[in-house]
Amino acid sequence: MTAVSETIDWRALAADARAWPFEEARKIVRRLDKHPKDTVLFETGYGPSGLPHIGTFGEVARTTMVRHAFHELTGGEVKTRLICFSDDMDGMRKVPDSVPDRSALEPYLHQPLTKVPNPFGGDEPSFGHHNNAMLRRFLDTFGFDYEFASASEYYASGRFDEVLLRAAAEYDAIMKVMLPTLGPERQATYSPFLPVSPKTGRVLYVPMKHVDAQEGTVTFDDEDGAETTLPVTGGHVKLQWKPDFGMRWAALDVDFEMFGKDHQTNAVIYDRICAILGGRPPEHFVYELFLDENGEKISKSKGNGLTIDEWLTYASPESLSLFMFAQPRRAKRLYFDVIPRNVDDYYTHLGNYAGQEPDKQLENPVWHIHSGEPPAEGTPVSFAMLLNLVSASNSEDKDVLWGFIRNYDGSITPQTHPELDRLVDYAVRYFHDFVAPNKTFRAADEKERAAFEALDAALAALPADADGETIQNEVYRIGNEAGFEPLRDWFRALYQVLLGQDQGPRFGNFVALYGIDQARALIREGLGRA
Repeated sequence: MTAVSETIDWRALAADARAWPFEEARKIVRRLDKHPKDTVLFETGYGPSGLPHIGTFGEVARTTMVRHAFHELTGGEVKTRLICFSDDMDGMRKVPDSVPDRSALEPYLHQPLTKVPNPFGGDEPSFGHHNNAMLRRFLDTFGFDYEFASASEYYASGRFDEVLLRAAAEYDAIMKVMLPTLGPERQATYSPFLPVSPKTGRVLYVPMKHVDAQEGTVTFDDEDGAETTLPVTGGHVKLQWKPDFGMRWAALDVDFEMFGKDHQTNAVIYDRICAILGGRPPEHFVYELFLDENGEKISKSKGNGLTIDEWLTYASPESLSLFMFAQPRRAKRLYFDVIPRNVDDYYTHLGNYAGQEPDKQLENPVWHIHSGEPPAEGTPVSFAMLLNLVSASNSEDKDVLWGFIRNYDGSITPQTHPELDRLVDYAVRYFHDFVAPNKTFRAADEKERAAFEALDAALAALPADADGETIQNEVYRIGNEAGFEPLRDWFRALYQVLLGQDQGPRFGNFVALYGIDQARALIREGLGRA
């Protein structure tokens, strides 16, 4: 923050801030008013049966936003921690399609993920360890402040022993919660405890013959039919995933965890089991799931959504953070077409930030994206404009694009505006992969041809350095005089005939950037189409 901003009472302003991270953070403040503690624990979960994905990013990014809002509300007087918990003791239910040699892993089905050999080679000893390492690298790339936690380590080290012994003592109470949620067939064999077979090492879904709360043991038939007794402590058993949620909350004293809408009906189960085990259920935030371009739920197995790598090929992490910040309780379509708008919306918010009153700054997404310290540099040229510049110039050469930009404003260079230079790279890649393959030009009709000829004459009469507003006024005038009703039909004709697409930038600004002579050549080319 600047010296001036440091004189502002941000804590007082935060108390009334309406952005959703502040609303969630105030729940935690009220929680602490009733149950004071020195450190507030935020948690996110990760299933390491696959690689971290865009949903993992969203969960950690959104939780980080709530964490920072809480920091502002409390003036930093309460310590916070963020744990990213990996359920790597889960049994491998099926061999993932993404591994190099699927048949080599088939003998390890139902083994804990940290006992399955690493099919990718390298230093990590298991499939679970490999995916955990990928998660840490993934989170480190974005600079998240977090602590990694492994279920295998926590179970084996005894971190969960006290609560697991309590689960044995409260076995009947847990079963009363769980059984009504299951069908008759599952009820007959269900147990919240999943023993790890001492003979095969597999995580077993078997009924318990006896649970001894006094001894802290469970008795069951192993895979070979032999009756076996194991302690519930020391990593000899794990809990089914629903009881595991509540157990973890109780054991770690979690204060806040968000999860997707697919968990919403189970939240009451997690809460009740947490309370049965002596814990206080955390504050929840349920976010909507992402949809593909057809409005269908995104599925990792279907591969019908964007990956984190795909988004970052065409746009910045900040634009992805904006997508995660905006309306998290509303189902949103996550596909390539949403990228340009999120890029430009991010820079619009960034450009507005410095001139806003402090209370409005706390509502601005960039405050939350950058934990209260958004950068000063924006970009003088929008992403949409760059895409159309690439399209109109028919060139994907960065130097050519920068030539247009320098002709528009000689003070703008890659050295003075590195953020814009980064945006040019993204625009070239996005245009090549998504815009160019879908460009469809059409010929102008008789009415449109007359308007294009009038526009050509109007541009010829303007000085070479006419600004975007002057040019835009001429575009409006010609459209109105030509009788386009509604006027957007005129702009649609401009985009379809000249750029081969249904929509585009503010046309006057585009011509100012592209150059009047070049724009007139574009018009002549359009008029030449039969």
